[in-house]
Amino acid sequence: MNRLLSNLVLLIVIGLLFAQCANRGTPSGGEKDVTPPVIIKSEPENYSTNFTATEIKIYFDEYIKIKNLQKQLIISPPMDPEPEVTPLSSASKYITIKIFDTLQPNTTYAFNFGESIVDNNESNPYPYYRYVFSTGTYIDSLQVKGRIEDALDQKPEEFVSVMLYEVDSTFTDSIIYTKKPKYITNTLDSTSTFQLDNLKAGKYLLVALKDENNNYTFQQKEDKIGFRKAFITVPTDTSYVLSLFKEVTNFKAARPSLISGNKIAFGFEGDAENMKINMLSGAPEGFENRIIKDAKTDSLYYFFKPDIKSDSLVFQVTNTNYVDTLTVRTRTLEKDSLVISAKSALNLKLSEDFVMTANIPLVALDKNKISIMAKDSSNVEFATNFEALSNSYVFKFNKQEENAYKIQLLPGAIKDFFGAENDSLDFTIRTRALSDYGNLRLTLQNAVYPVIVQLVSPQGEVKAELYSTKPEPLDFIHITPANYLIRVIYDTNGNKKYDTGNYLKKIQPERVSYYPGLFEIRTNYDYIETFTLK
Repeated sequence: MNRLLSNLVLLIVIGLLFAQCANRGTPSGGEKDVTPPVIIKSEPENYSTNFTATEIKIYFDEYIKIKNLQKQLIISPPMDPEPEVTPLSSASKYITIKIFDTLQPNTTYAFNFGESIVDNNESNPYPYYRYVFSTGTYIDSLQVKGRIEDALDQKPEEFVSVMLYEVDSTFTDSIIYTKKPKYITNTLDSTSTFQLDNLKAGKYLLVALKDENNNYTFQQKEDKIGFRKAFITVPTDTSYVLSLFKEVTNFKAARPSLISGNKIAFGFEGDAENMKINMLSGAPEGFENRIIKDAKTDSLYYFFKPDIKSDSLVFQVTNTNYVDTLTVRTRTLEKDSLVISAKSALNLKLSEDFVMTANIPLVALDKNKISIMAKDSSNVEFATNFEALSNSYVFKFNKQEENAYKIQLLPGAIKDFFGAENDSLDFTIRTRALSDYGNLRLTLQNAVYPVIVQLVSPQGEVKAELYSTKPEPLDFIHITPANYLIRVIYDTNGNKKYDTGNYLKKIQPERVSYYPGLFEIRTNYDYIETFTLK
């Protein structure tokens, strides 16, 4: 019995020893490293004065990597050529900055690394590290602060550059197109506020750019811009607000090309509202032309007849303060076949019209060959309106909820510019129950009229719009259930559309206000809401 008890005790002891060994042999992984790297030293030291070095080294207590340096690193004032920062793709315990630019005298420079410096193992960032030096005897220490907003959209862009141009004897308004700024910072991706540091006292132009090319100059076609109309003086205690907007691109006609028989595409940039196209080369007897706009691209299509036997055609394109002479090389191409399609959705609200369009200019419509029939087989009276530039026929008729309408076009109901006619066409459209929609009656307080009031999707698409010139309830009827932003545009010039700004003309965009938060429209519900504007 004693021997059995001794063996049992021995087995228990051996088992405990094995358990302890097993526990010691299973790694727990330890606690996750959440500590950012630490800078041990810099050569030359940070905030050095009388700086003359061409190479900077920054040493860390552990291996680090550099991430997304192109967006994160801001050098103010900008250097040209840009310095070389290494390592970019490997881990190291130090960063090397090689300077190739000739530094300006008595100037404070700052390298703001954002959150690009991270440790090698867990990517813990060293947040917003700044290396600063001065080529003079002291470090400039003045600041300019503020925030960025978008002139039209509710949420401002990320990675917006904010810049100061020194107003001296060489300053001109066009400097933003050709020269880099004196000082620069960036909002990065986490905030809409900005702070320009280590500034010298003086007078400056304050500009914000959504700088798509990252070249610190304004390209009207690609970049958004915001600017302070009056120069600012540093030092200042003012916090500035810059509204970012996209300018209307200056009008320019692209080189035209013959894309099918007797059809020339004239591409353009900017506003084509007053664009005119005139043929300068000899037009034959009985010459006719029609112009329609492409629905998706910035192009006008110029159709002509009869055929012209010439190697090239010469045109003059004009617009407000614009004239250009353009040549089109000709060749033998087949004409497009007539294609007629529905431009509007086939599920219509009661207030919406059915719109039909075509790829070739339409010249005639025979109502006697067109019928609209409801689902009970009753004929529906209708009227049509032709919109030449969009090459569209608008069908207006009374509709009932939860109904279906068959629009039938017999052969020859429509004729195009070249004399072609349609084959038989049928379109079926439907309406939903009124209970499937919601309604909103909106009252504005403190509005400055006239105003454009819009219901906008969270993605920025305008879903409904009303125009008002006086205090009155605004009724949005038959709204598709969804979450909407409510946007009020102050139509300062009364042209019933939103007007953006222009830097050279010193015009700020029209002011916009948003209802706080999203407004939910539900089915079969009538809302009454007051929007108090600031």
